Amino acid sequence: MSETMLHYIIVITVLALALALAPCCLSSKTVGGGYLYPQFYDHSCPNAQEIVKNVVAKAVAKEPRMAASLLRLHFHDCFVKGCDASILLDSSGSITSEKGSNPNRNSARGFDVIDEIKAAIEKECPHTVSCADIMALAARDSTVLAGGPSWEVPLGRRDSRGASLSGSNNNIPAPNNTFQTILTKFKLQGLDIVDLVALSGSHTIGNARCTSFRQRLYNQSGNGQPDYTLDQAYASKLRANCPRSGGDQNLFFLDFVSPINFDNSYFKNLLANKGLLNSDQVLYTMNSVSRELVKTYAYNQELFFQQFAKSMIKMGNISPLTNRKGEIRMNCRKVNA
Repeated sequence: MSETMLHYIIVITVLALALALAPCCLSSKTVGGGYLYPQFYDHSCPNAQEIVKNVVAKAVAKEPRMAASLLRLHFHDCFVKGCDASILLDSSGSITSEKGSNPNRNSARGFDVIDEIKAAIEKECPHTVSCADIMALAARDSTVLAGGPSWEVPLGRRDSRGASLSGSNNNIPAPNNTFQTILTKFKLQGLDIVDLVALSGSHTIGNARCTSFRQRLYNQSGNGQPDYTLDQAYASKLRANCPRSGGDQNLFFLDFVSPINFDNSYFKNLLANKGLLNSDQVLYTMNSVSRELVKTYAYNQELFFQQFAKSMIKMGNISPLTNRKGEIRMNCRKVNA
C-alpha cells in the first residue's frame, strides 16, 4: 500500500470518527451540570438572535474585517477559562484584563460591536442574555455574512466574574508555536486534531500583523535564515511591507486570494506553501494526519464547512458557566456591582 493511500485512509478514518462522535443533537450537557441549547431564549428574549444578527450585519457592512475580528474574539475567549466572556472585562479592582495579554494587545477588536449588541438587547430584555452567548452568536453570524456555513448555536452560558491574564498568555496558540504545542493547547480544551485543522480554516478571513510572522522572513530558526517552507516569491512580496525592523503593526491578509470571503482557499494556499503564519503552514508540513486534512478541505469546501460548524459548536461548549454559576452582566466590560 502506498504512503499516500495510507494517509488517505487515516484522514478518512479520523473524519468518520469525528462525525460519528459529534453530538446527535444541539443540546449538550456541560461540566457544570447545566445544558446549552439553541432555544434557551425563545421565551425570555425571543428577538435576541435577530438583534445580534442585525448589529453584526451593520458592523460587517461598514468594515468587512470585523467578521474575522468577532470570530477571533470568541475563540480567544473560549480558550481562557471557557466561553464566559472574560475577554471583555476591563481592568478594575482585583481584575486584570485579558485585553493586555500578548495574543490580545493591539490585536483583539470588536468590543464596541459587542457593547452595541448588549445595549440593544438590554433595552429589549433586561438582565437576560449573557455577553458570552452574544459572542457565540456574533461569531456564527460573522461566519455566515462572510459566506461561510451556518449552525444553530447552543445557548445558556453565563458570564464570569473574573479574568485570567496568565491564561490568555499561556492557553491561546501563538503564531510561532510548534505544531505539537498548538495541538497540545487544543487537546487541553477537549479539542482534537480535526478541530485544530477545521478551526484554523477561519484564517480564510482577517488580517495578521507583520510582527506575527516576521521571523519567517528573516530569522526562522535563530540562524539569520528565512523559513524556506514559505514560497519565496510570496515571501519577497511580504518583505516589501514587513521590514526587518519597524512596521510591526502593518496588516497583511491571512488569505491573500479571497481575504474577505469565507471559503477553502486558505487550505489551497497551504498546499502552495503560502500560509502566512508559521502556525498555519505547519498544519501541512509537520504532521501526516493534519496534512491529509488540509488536502481534504482544499479539495472539498463542503466537507470543510460541515466540520467547521461542528468544531465551532464543540469549541463553544468549553467549560461554560451555567445554572447559578457566574452572572448575567449588565455591562459586558465590568462585573455587576
